[in-house]
Amino acid sequence: MTAFTPEQEKVIHLPLCHAFVEGPAGSGKTTAAVARLETLLKSGVAGDSIFIMVPQRTLGIPYYRALYQFQGNGSEVTISTFSGLAQRMVDLFWPLIAREAGFAHPEQPPVFLTLENAQYYMASLVRPLLEQGFFQTVKLERARLYSQILDNLNKAALAGFPHTEIGERLKSAWSGAPEHLRVYDDVQYCASTFREYCLQHNLLDFSLQIEVFSRHLWKTLLCREYLIASYRHWIIDNIEEDIPLAHDFLLEILPQSDSALVLMDTESGYRLFLGADPSSAVRVASVCDTFVRFENFSAVPLAMQNFAHSLGAAVGHEDARRHAAKVSSMDFREVIELPERSLRFFPQMLDWTVEKVASLVEQGVPPGEITILAPILSDALRFSLVDRLERLNIPYRTHRPSRALRDEPAAQCLLTLARIAHPQWEMMPEKPDLQKALLMAIEDLDWVRSHLLVEVCYRKQNGKMTLLPFENIKFEMRERVSHRIAERYQTLYQWLQAYAEHPVEELDFFFSRLFDEVLSRPGFGFHTRIDAAQVTANLIESVQKFRRAVQHRIGDSPLGREYLLLVQEGVISALYLMNWQPFEQNAVFIAPAYTFLINNYVVDYQFWLDIGAKSWYERIYQPLTHPVVLSRRWEPGRIWTTQDELVLNHNTLYLLVLGLLRRCRKKVFLAYSDLNEAGFEQRGLLLRSMYRTLLSGGQRG
Repeated sequence: MTAFTPEQEKVIHLPLCHAFVEGPAGSGKTTAAVARLETLLKSGVAGDSIFIMVPQRTLGIPYYRALYQFQGNGSEVTISTFSGLAQRMVDLFWPLIAREAGFAHPEQPPVFLTLENAQYYMASLVRPLLEQGFFQTVKLERARLYSQILDNLNKAALAGFPHTEIGERLKSAWSGAPEHLRVYDDVQYCASTFREYCLQHNLLDFSLQIEVFSRHLWKTLLCREYLIASYRHWIIDNIEEDIPLAHDFLLEILPQSDSALVLMDTESGYRLFLGADPSSAVRVASVCDTFVRFENFSAVPLAMQNFAHSLGAAVGHEDARRHAAKVSSMDFREVIELPERSLRFFPQMLDWTVEKVASLVEQGVPPGEITILAPILSDALRFSLVDRLERLNIPYRTHRPSRALRDEPAAQCLLTLARIAHPQWEMMPEKPDLQKALLMAIEDLDWVRSHLLVEVCYRKQNGKMTLLPFENIKFEMRERVSHRIAERYQTLYQWLQAYAEHPVEELDFFFSRLFDEVLSRPGFGFHTRIDAAQVTANLIESVQKFRRAVQHRIGDSPLGREYLLLVQEGVISALYLMNWQPFEQNAVFIAPAYTFLINNYVVDYQFWLDIGAKSWYERIYQPLTHPVVLSRRWEPGRIWTTQDELVLNHNTLYLLVLGLLRRCRKKVFLAYSDLNEAGFEQRGLLLRSMYRTLLSGGQRG
């Protein structure tokens, strides 16, 4: 039986009321809320009258797990994000508001777009404009260009201002070269063009779903009465990571409910770039009549808490300075560890990291209690870590939610073979791409023999690249490739040839058949690889959503070809909840730091890589948007200055390190090298703050 703290017991057994619970991450608020949910259900409250709101679907996993184990009355509890609620209500009450919201065909059903589908339409509309000279002064990958324009629309919707003000708000805050102002005019034109196209064809991207619900649907009496009558009990978790419009909604609906439990992490706000606004979240406390403060850190040692505040003080955060002034002990050696000697080169840092991981595993630490974090997990860094761990037979798992589909080896293989199987699309792959696809597709194939296969079996005929059978190859070459590999290649070749004679229109059917009939069989690369199967499932789901949503194509190109073009441009894959669920396997977790935070669980040991890098706190280059300027808390017309950027960087770093340290039970290993991946020296704010923290405690480092 779980032992609860006094604060948790108080929350669990509250009478029906409106309670606001705040405290640091890791102090047990969600655990109490899950137990509170079970208490409500056991007391006879109907499950379908309970709504659990989370800022991101992954944060609902503890509630899903509890409900799965709970034997209740059979009625289903609703767990959703605010945007998920908006989409459901728009779908349900579509005839009520479609005409008022400006849609050209209110008599027809709405089409809800995923991120990928929205980028397809955006790409189709913007490509011709690029040829006309739009965005000439911006050097940016097309996928990032499309996504930043969509991001602007999302930010306008989440902050609650008209999308027609995007360009002017960005221009009014700009303090750089005047030539860049034209870029914001281009951004506004593209955003408005996309919005008009959506209204003409009943397409609802994320921003339009939010706008239709907040500006039109929520104001109707029928929608209000439906939600108020349906959901009498509310649990809102991590409200500080949600958007101001969600807070507006809660301020109106909670007073009309029977009970509410609102949870807020203090000193958080990791989803700032997605519209999170902790200062707005505090407003919801005004409609609550009971307040509970959590202080207990049962999972985090006192020395770790002291180190967090001392490091925050070194970063320059005022709240941390006040906490650090109360620290009685400055000896942090029990909770942090640095290299014993200076490491000059980046690979040496990785060697030190993996050696320490191996040492922990040898001491009996479960690999699942270890996580390796970096500010940005590049392909090269991921490969270097994975290669070292595999050589030591240490299990691992990685997750990069922003990783494009085209970057996954299994997806690259499937997409390349799709081009081979559809020669009529005139998208035949380059030789290096086919070589990598065969490496993934055929078990036991190495680089040398893969190169030989491609050189002799992929040639130009009649002016076009063509895949050839292996049976006509000279005997000497067959001997070099080996009979076993040649047989597997021939099986794959024959399958592709047979398919090409009778292709199906739906690309997801092709992927499903290729996986089932060839790649998942013994002798082929997907046979025993669960990760490849998961990528295949994600790719099939992505194509299915794309096919269902893209009912109004721009042009007459085959839909499968359009999808391949979209992926080729690097469109970010949609978020698949299965990828975010904590793995049951006992494996070292490798991820970007923010990904680990959003997963929201605690481990015994953390490794922070490359702490000298500025990417721990500096924003990614985004010339077409701005997360703060396009937020509700920014005063329109005010110029964004270097000082504003500096304050944002310091605050970002403080919240990041505080969040990480509050999710570590035993020790943090701080890894750095004199030279980074590119061979340049770096002394970023995190490394400098670390030195100041250790020196203030009289420790060597």
